[in-house]
Amino acid sequence: MRVVLDTNILIASLIARGGTTDRIVRAWIGHEYTLLTCEEQMEELRRCLGRCALVPGRIQRHEAGRLINQLRRAATFVENLPEVTRSADPFDNFLLGLAEAGSADFLVTGDKAGLLDLRSHGRTQIVTARAFAGFL
Repeated sequence: MRVVLDTNILIASLIARGGTTDRIVRAWIGHEYTLLTCEEQMEELRRCLGRCALVPGRIQRHEAGRLINQLRRAATFVENLPEVTRSADPFDNFLLGLAEAGSADFLVTGDKAGLLDLRSHGRTQIVTARAFAGFL
């Protein structure tokens, strides 16, 4: 199973230890699915984790660094993403391109106002964390 996790899911996994998003990330670490990512997502993750409101207030710096290192080491990096302009939030279009180029089965997001409304992109189902957890 090939999966794209929206950056908000990755960040939520650091905030809500023991919750659904944490369980999803732990399932990837346990090799239950292949996680797809790209340089655009790594940059977005670095920017988001660098915000004062998140780090060090709610996320420990070493936990953020560990997640980035795990992604670099164990996720499948996809390059040459197609240009996609389907999302209501233009900053989420790269995730659709990632799903398309990586032949993802699922794109998991908490973005109720944008990506979830699409329901799918090509062969990729766009689902909530709770819905995806049911496939694990």
